[in-house]
Amino acid sequence: MNRKPLLLLCSCLIIAGSAVLPASAGAAATHAKVGPHQYFDGLVNGSLGIGSPAVIKVVCPGPAGQTGHPLAGQTVEVELPKAILSTSGYTGDDATYIAAFFGPPPPSGASSGQVKFTKYGLAKPISTSLTVPCGGTGQVTFVPFPESPPTSRSTSVSVEFANVAA
Repeated sequence: MNRKPLLLLCSCLIIAGSAVLPASAGAAATHAKVGPHQYFDGLVNGSLGIGSPAVIKVVCPGPAGQTGHPLAGQTVEVELPKAILSTSGYTGDDATYIAAFFGPPPPSGASSGQVKFTKYGLAKPISTSLTVPCGGTGQVTFVPFPESPPTSRSTSVSVEFANVAA
């Protein structure tokens, strides 16, 4: 009996099956719950803001130097990193959620202007009621809560505010 065709068929099935595993394993981890001892990255409109800032489009009917509101349809998100970078955040010993703040986070983690994440890979809208600069640069800071210094570490995404009314 010639076993070569059977061996070849089994080898092909194993190779084809292993090609599917990483994609499905990644999909399962995409919406994993935020918890202790996890590295994470923040994204603004799908960008880490590394190399060039992420762009937040702002509606500003007034003159330059004023403030306005973000255009609808823009997002923030947290994800498990594909590679851990020196800029990646870390949830530390106690975190159960991550909050995104537009600008530096307020003292004591006050909830003003924050977007709360309990799962990774789920983009959430940037509120059109936020007040942000009409131009220039800033940051969106992603902070794990409850904070557990010195084990937890926040991360920031550099952003550029772009006036779409100009």
